Amino acid sequence: MSQETTNVEILKDAYRRWNDTRGGSVDHFFGFVDDKISFGSVPRGAAPLEFATQYNSKNDLRGYFDALLRDWTMVYYRIDEYIAQGDAVIARGSTSWTNKKTGKIAETPKVDFWRFRNGKAVEFYEYFDTACVAAATMA
Repeated sequence: MSQETTNVEILKDAYRRWNDTRGGSVDHFFGFVDDKISFGSVPRGAAPLEFATQYNSKNDLRGYFDALLRDWTMVYYRIDEYIAQGDAVIARGSTSWTNKKTGKIAETPKVDFWRFRNGKAVEFYEYFDTACVAAATMA
């Protein structure tokens, strides 16, 4: 099996678990994330999505998932397409979350960029409709 195929299979399994458990599979992600992962998000920490910022270690990254799951309930997370080239994988799909404080739903297209080295994710960057998600936080 090629490295590209292996990386895609790692992500297919992770995203399936993430959707099936509605966000309960955080520890599975940490099983293939490098200790020094570069993890970024398009809001770059801007309010009201402060948790969606840059993290540079697996330990710090726990804060992203803690805040996400504290404030949001997953409705679904679907990845419809994977594009792999060398050590990089793009995952394209959509996701929907309900804000626990407002009860509003944010449904958005989702693109995740991953880079792997020696079977571990060393880089991640997520893209989504930040206006939609921010609006769901407003009462």
